[in-house]
Amino acid sequence: MSWLSLLLLLPLAGSIAIALLPGNSPRMIRWVGIATAAITAIFAWGLLWVFDPGLTGVQLLESHRWNPRLGTSFSLGVDGFSFPMVLLATLLTLVAVLASNTIRERVRGYYALLLLLEAAMLGVFTARDWSLFYVFWEMTLIPLFFLIDRWGGANRQGAALNFVLYTMGGSVFMLVSLLVLYDAAPGHTFDMAAMAEGARSLPAETQILLFLGLLIGFGVKMPIFPLHGWLPIAHVEAPSPVSILLSGILLKMGSYGLIRAVEMLPQAALSLQAVLAGLGFISLIYGGVLAWRQRDLKAMIAYSSVSHMGVVLLGIAALNVAGLTGAVMQMVAHGLVAGALFLLIGLLYERTHTRDIADYSSLVRIMPRFAFFTVLAFIAAVGMPGTAGFIAELHAIIGGFERWGAWMVLLSIGVLISAAYALRTVGRLFTGPVNERMQGLPDLSRTELTSAGALSAGMLLIGIFPAPALTLVAASVDRLSGVFIP
Repeated sequence: MSWLSLLLLLPLAGSIAIALLPGNSPRMIRWVGIATAAITAIFAWGLLWVFDPGLTGVQLLESHRWNPRLGTSFSLGVDGFSFPMVLLATLLTLVAVLASNTIRERVRGYYALLLLLEAAMLGVFTARDWSLFYVFWEMTLIPLFFLIDRWGGANRQGAALNFVLYTMGGSVFMLVSLLVLYDAAPGHTFDMAAMAEGARSLPAETQILLFLGLLIGFGVKMPIFPLHGWLPIAHVEAPSPVSILLSGILLKMGSYGLIRAVEMLPQAALSLQAVLAGLGFISLIYGGVLAWRQRDLKAMIAYSSVSHMGVVLLGIAALNVAGLTGAVMQMVAHGLVAGALFLLIGLLYERTHTRDIADYSSLVRIMPRFAFFTVLAFIAAVGMPGTAGFIAELHAIIGGFERWGAWMVLLSIGVLISAAYALRTVGRLFTGPVNERMQGLPDLSRTELTSAGALSAGMLLIGIFPAPALTLVAASVDRLSGVFIP
């Protein structure tokens, strides 16, 4: 068994083990969940020792024929685009499991589904066969539907159904595009490299239509305007640990898939470059303005995700080294920031049972540790120097300026809007007179402090010492951007 197969098997085995445990042992179930997530994260990060960032091709590759007649295979591999997402997914899953100590009902089902979701996410990022990619893509819907529907808020059924319908609707366009590309591939195979080769033989108009189909499928998950309708309600109603994964890593599945679509249909991406850039600018401004108008803290973070993923789309649309580097770095930075914010706001909600920003004031006197990490997360969300967001947005701005010049002032406007709602939120949460209803709130516990500290350390380390992260993605970015150099 190869490294990546074992990586997928670890959370799947943990999910099965939890399903077999007695339901009246919630403490044992939680510890098995934590142990499984921790072992998976340690194993994934240990692969840094065998992953060579200097190689441009796919590494740790394994392939087993699945159905020779259909041309499907169980093919896994990682490169500079997928490996950072694997590391991010395992870290955020561990944080989500640690943050799930407030789950009191149907504990066995909750932790089993959470680990099943991790296995499906890792499958999406490691698949090298489009049929396998699609299976894992759809597989994420099953645990997410039940996690929102069974453990969510008051409107959880509507939120879960909305999420599934949006994603499945987008997946139809993706599937049709993949089937046409499969028909054009030499030997009728779903292998990613073979389908990319076959795509070059298609007429330019057909390639553009196929790329648009993939853009709809991946754009729903990112999400980009106007395909974002499922996101706010899903985030508001989902349990906070699930929101950590939903915003921190599930959205990155869409942007990762779009990078693979650009890799497979480069001429179509070049033809639609202006469309991608326009959607990126609209998402950036639109998401920021709606985040600024929110009173519900989770809804605010959800809309801010639309804005931040607009930066990712702009980086991809630039189709150059700086832009693509900024896109991947923003995926990582936003995963850490959104994960930290949903973790902290979720912990606050569990203590106060309100998410209305007007109900808070001067929490810094009552919960100083919580205040420190929340302010740090908002600073990173704005993209201040010394944080991962700054590295990402700087590369995106440089890449965008090379392509569109002064139009990149719109990204600066988006950053200013982000600063506006971040400063407003920090001011409302941590200044003013102490609210009597908030007296006696417990500060972060040791476990909560560890989770918040891990994500904050990631933001700062990438911001202060970006070279290792940039080196990790450099070879793959150079390979893809080289296709667009005349």
